[in-house]
Amino acid sequence: MLSRIAESLFWIGRYIERSDGTARILDVHLQLLLEDPWIEENLACRSLLHLMGSPVPPDRDLTRKDVLATLAADRTHPASIAYSLGAARENARRAREIVSTELWECLNTTYTKMPKNIASAKTHDFFGWVRERAALAVGIVESSASRDDAWHFFTLGRSLEQADMTARLLATRSLTENSGPSWTTILRSCGAYESYLRTYRGVPSARNAAEFLLLDRLFPRSIVFSISRAEQCMQELEPRTDRVGVSDSSQRILGQIRSQLEYRPIMEILNDLPKHMDMVLDATSTASESIGQRYFPTSAVPTWTGEAS
Repeated sequence: MLSRIAESLFWIGRYIERSDGTARILDVHLQLLLEDPWIEENLACRSLLHLMGSPVPPDRDLTRKDVLATLAADRTHPASIAYSLGAARENARRAREIVSTELWECLNTTYTKMPKNIASAKTHDFFGWVRERAALAVGIVESSASRDDAWHFFTLGRSLEQADMTARLLATRSLTENSGPSWTTILRSCGAYESYLRTYRGVPSARNAAEFLLLDRLFPRSIVFSISRAEQCMQELEPRTDRVGVSDSSQRILGQIRSQLEYRPIMEILNDLPKHMDMVLDATSTASESIGQRYFPTSAVPTWTGEAS
């Protein structure tokens, strides 16, 4: 497969998942700002922008409208939903010979119907629409794509972004200290509430909810599940031939962070949740850079591989 095509598929998966994850995080926290009058809006908005990797204006107080404009509707801001939808569409256009007609039409329609302005009263409906469109795009790939290299690159990108976004959502639990979203709210925002109840059969506690979203090997949005699936994709793309250790740096990075989470007591993680989520974010970012250098070299110098003279 051409590196250009592989890179486009990888980023289609990432951008679809990024739009979905950003919508989930914003839906939880903007609704919380409306419901809880004790939260300091400026501090909460600044913390949320910082967590999402967005520049924070130093010279004025921020409101939920500022966050909505920056992280949802701004088509030029790399952390926004609108930008992610546009980037997914552009990558699908670049890989049009591989991308199915159904997926192209889904991404193209989603981008063209993305509103330029989002009314405050319609934010919940908008975030629901984003989640539905992301689910439709993923469903098209999962139901119609052959499990070949194209699917593995798409799933690899999506899995890394899913681990990243779940880590960001868990980190927001500490943004507003005691006024943060409840564990029930976080589980619902991940679509995990019913699965959690079937697993633990009780009201969500901090320990059990964190354990479920971090370490559960069967729930597809848990961090360990997502990282494990990314490792599986890389092994399928390039089967391991090492007799000792792991030579691929991206597999080594992901294996290390997965082991650190799996073998550390859950209460130790919970007592310093932001620190451990930062470790996950660093690992996914470093692994993504390593994958880019390995499979998508942008400055490779052409070399002649013909017969030596």
